[in-house]
Parts: sequence; C-alpha cells; structure tokens
Amino acid sequence: MRTLTRTLKALADPNRLRILLALRGRSLCVCQMVALLELAPSTVSKHLAILDQAGFLEARKEGRRIFYRRAGPKAPVEARRLTVVVDRLASASSQTLQDQKRLAKLLRIPAEEFCKRYYVPKTAAVSSSSSRTHGTGGV
Repeated sequence: MRTLTRTLKALADPNRLRILLALRGRSLCVCQMVALLELAPSTVSKHLAILDQAGFLEARKEGRRIFYRRAGPKAPVEARRLTVVVDRLASASSQTLQDQKRLAKLLRIPAEEFCKRYYVPKTAAVSSSSSRTHGTGGV
C-alpha cells in the first residue's frame, strides 16, 4: 500500500505530469526540462527526485549532465500501470500539446550544446543584472 500511495502522490502535481509526458519515448537532460517547464533548476530537480523515488524514472550521467527517461520493465508495477493511464488521459490536453511544440523547438539544439547555450553559471548570474539561471533563448 505504501508503494501505491507514494506513486499516486508523485502524480499529484501538474509539473510532474508534464515531465512524465515529455519523457515519453525519449530521454532529456535536466537543462532541457528546465527550459521546457520554465521553472527554476532546483524546482525541476525536486520534481525529478519525487518521480524517481516513486519508480517512474531512470537516470544516467554523461559528464556533468544528468539525463532522465521513463523507467523500463523493472519499474514497480504501480508506476508502469499509472504511466499508461497518464498517457491516455493527458496526451490530448492543451498543456501537453503546448509542451510538445515547445519541446520540438528545444530538441533542435543538440543535447551536448544545450546546457552550454542556455545555462548561465551562478557566478555569471550574480554579476549580471539578470536573476535567471536558465534562459529560453526565445524558444
């Protein structure tokens, strides 16, 4: 019962649902998800941790970047079944359609260049007039 409760709680946030839907059939690095969701990196990381703990995600590290994808067949049965439900119920929502269009634009940038292009290190952000740590580059 605890696993089911944790799994259901993980889906109780619209941004976590957006992440899960964005990862359908692909993996994304954290920087790409930050740009897609237009949220602070710490907020996106918290959402990813909750989804990961509930068994929805798998992570891999490439250099300094972390890529996430949906968990495979070894994921808890609750996560696998609820992912199917989320796909069926939320796929046609206006937010999902907007995210798909935005993600298509973001994915035109090669993953290895993405964080370099859109990430502003904290030291640079402190010295600039902008308080944002990630830009959207007009995407």
